[in-house]
Amino acid sequence: MLKKNLPNLLTISRALAIPAIILSFYIENKYANLITISIFIFACITDFFDGYLARAWKVQSKFGKLFDPIADKLIVVSTITMLVYKHKINDYTIVPSVIIVCREILVSGLREFLIATNISLPVSKAGKIKTFLQMVAVIALIMSNYETAQHIGAICLWVAAIITMWSGYNYILIGIKQID
Repeated sequence: MLKKNLPNLLTISRALAIPAIILSFYIENKYANLITISIFIFACITDFFDGYLARAWKVQSKFGKLFDPIADKLIVVSTITMLVYKHKINDYTIVPSVIIVCREILVSGLREFLIATNISLPVSKAGKIKTFLQMVAVIALIMSNYETAQHIGAICLWVAAIITMWSGYNYILIGIKQID
C-alpha cells in the first residue's frame, strides 16, 4: 500500500512545504537562509523521487501526472514571490522572474483546457531542465548574501527564463493544434 501511495505522498509533501518556506523568509537570525534552503531542497528532492519511484515501481497515477507539475509550479512561484518581497530578486532579475511566473500560469491553464478535451500535455525534457534550473536559481538567490551565489542565481534565472519561453511556446503549439 505504501509503495503505491509514496510517490503521491511525496508530491503532496512538496505542496505542503510551501507555507514552511514562506514562513522561513520571516525568520531573522543567522540561520534563516539555511532553514529556507533546507526546506526548499527537501521539496526539490521530493520532486525527483516522486516521479522516479512512480516509474520504477510502475505505480504512476492520474493524480501524480496532474499534481506533480502543479506542485513544481507552486513551490517555484511562491518562492520567487518571496525572493522579490525580500529584494533578492530585483532590477535585472525581475524580468526573467515575471517571464517564469507568466509561463507557469499559461501552461497550467493550457493543461486544464486540454484535460477537458481528454488530451494530456506531458512534461517535456525542456520542461524538466527548466524546472531544475529554476530550482538551482532559487537556491542561489536565497544565498544571495554571497556575491558569487547572486551571480549564479541571476544567470540560472535568465537561462531558465529562456528555456521557459521555448518550452512554453512548444506547449502552446500543441494546444493550438487541439483547438482547431
